[in-house]
Amino acid sequence: MHVSTIQAGDFLRLSAQRFPDRDCFVFGDGTSRSFAETNQRVNRLADALRRRGLAKGDRVAILGTDSGEYVEVILACMKLGVVYVPLNNRLADAEVLTLLRKARPRALFSSGRYLERVAALAPLLTGITLLCSLDGDRLLPFDALLGEGHDVEPFVEVQDEDVLALAFTSGTTGLPKGVLQSQRMLNALALNMSIDYEIMAEEFRYTASPIFHIAGQAMIFMHIMRGFPTLILPQFDAGPVLRWMQSGRLTGAFLVPTMISRLLSDPRVADGTYEGLRSIIYGAAPMTPALLRRAMSVFKCDFINAFGAATEGGLQASLSAADHRRAAAGAEHLLGSIGKPAFGVDLRLVNEDGQDVPPGEVGEIVTRSTAVMSGYLEMPEEAARAIRDGWFWGGDLARMDKDGYLYLAGRSKDMIIRAGENIYPIEIETVLADYPGVTGVAVVGQPDEHWGEIVVAFLTAEAGAAIERDAIRRFCRERLAAYKVPEVVTVIAEMPLNASGKILKRELRAGLAAANPVTARH
Repeated sequence: MHVSTIQAGDFLRLSAQRFPDRDCFVFGDGTSRSFAETNQRVNRLADALRRRGLAKGDRVAILGTDSGEYVEVILACMKLGVVYVPLNNRLADAEVLTLLRKARPRALFSSGRYLERVAALAPLLTGITLLCSLDGDRLLPFDALLGEGHDVEPFVEVQDEDVLALAFTSGTTGLPKGVLQSQRMLNALALNMSIDYEIMAEEFRYTASPIFHIAGQAMIFMHIMRGFPTLILPQFDAGPVLRWMQSGRLTGAFLVPTMISRLLSDPRVADGTYEGLRSIIYGAAPMTPALLRRAMSVFKCDFINAFGAATEGGLQASLSAADHRRAAAGAEHLLGSIGKPAFGVDLRLVNEDGQDVPPGEVGEIVTRSTAVMSGYLEMPEEAARAIRDGWFWGGDLARMDKDGYLYLAGRSKDMIIRAGENIYPIEIETVLADYPGVTGVAVVGQPDEHWGEIVVAFLTAEAGAAIERDAIRRFCRERLAAYKVPEVVTVIAEMPLNASGKILKRELRAGLAAANPVTARH
């Protein structure tokens, strides 16, 4: 790649020049690929895609679990100026089909476990000229596609504002929004993370955030940019992760609080020591101070809290390792903080009119940085609401203390975060409203020690209607990803309403402790 400025697609080549024999990827079985080998493979893949007609601006969708091949597809897209579209592998078929129709990809890569789904969906789509398996020998095997290309560096001119990735998230209307992520955004996010996460020159790190999330992509890209290896496991599994953390080789990890809870609950957590660990970065969901204290006492390494609406707004705030050490030394209130504005981020707390609120009062977090999205795919009005005069409005509420530390106070859009997954209630409410006999629906989040939050559904029903909790959950499972299915279902006589007829969700949350006897917790 030859451009006027260094872009995302250049960093693999640059690191391969600096550290050709150093591991780029290390896999669960201990095998590895060097930076030089990885760069050669990515060049061959990029050349094969070019030979098959893919060009700058085309889109490539990926549905898979984490693998070296998954990352290589992304890296090849970076070199070609092709837009990669990572798909949440936990979505139901209908959801995946909706996203693919919006994305209109030219090529689709899939892990073996999803090939039957892909084969069934492909005839319902137009424009796909390439279907490739990331593993196995069905469809077009990945290695066969590699064999079609040559190890030549692509010559593609890309600019800062060229779209690099299309990431889908659900909006408050329940419709999927395609987030346009530019070269500028990913470059800035990787640099910001490298600084705020206090990354050292020679590390070996693991990110448990799946590659279909921007956090997983950006972490791995940051490792490639810095020239040190990444541990890649197909998906988070407490046993293998603990073995690597106890190996003395791994220097750090990015984990969501639910995963930390699983690690601490696993009896193997006491099987060894964690002397090689320098830091654990945690984020994507709230973590209770009690869980954080347990983690600090067991792993005995530095902790860093990362906060941000990463898909759209990048890293927005962080609580440093020094702040965690201060908390351990007595300033325990800091364990409940998300820290201070991240590197390169201008952050304000504002009221509904966009006026700054004084310290101690709750306001909405708005930020301005080079790590903010370019907008939404074919949704200019939504983009205009999210980015106003250069400031990103993500809907998170917080207060700031006199020392400049931020403390979350909820979300203005009632978004639920379960195990790091963003869940928008309206999406679930729309499904539940179609259930026979249901007359009213409200979905809220309930704090949970393990998941961070769980999904709770309140329903009202027609007189005599049979509302069976298991049937409700089966109904949802057929239409939604598993993590969106309500874990608690409660039938109530009537919804609490305000004077204008809007449901008062705060009253529903307050009444969760006194749930109706038909409540079902799974």
